[in-house]
Amino acid sequence: MAHPTDVHIGQRLRDARVAAGLTQTALGESIGVTFQQLQKYESGANRIAGSRLWQLCQTLGVNPDYFFEGLNGDERTAPPEAAPAATTDRLALEAARDFSAIPSRAVRRSLRRLITTLTTTTIPDTEESR
Repeated sequence: MAHPTDVHIGQRLRDARVAAGLTQTALGESIGVTFQQLQKYESGANRIAGSRLWQLCQTLGVNPDYFFEGLNGDERTAPPEAAPAATTDRLALEAARDFSAIPSRAVRRSLRRLITTLTTTTIPDTEESR
């Protein structure tokens, strides 16, 4: 059975990979492992050695502490099991990456207002609204 810390690190790895827009194959190739090995890292089935973790940090552009945030009561980031679904949802991570790529600050502000409006407006769940 996977250790909870390895599962946490694996989930953080998956989030960083998706946010970077990389497939398991592409990330695996960049650090010299197969996509199957990367799957094992992401599931927590295999532990990530320190040197491999450093390679991942360099490739994904994150600091090593990124993988440990949320462990041992760290308030900066909640553990994945307590995180809202949107933070680990692939679609949300992809949308965040795409949003960051929009060059116009004014357009990003407008989209943010639209999202806020959509999340605070009650829309009836009827056939007409689907």
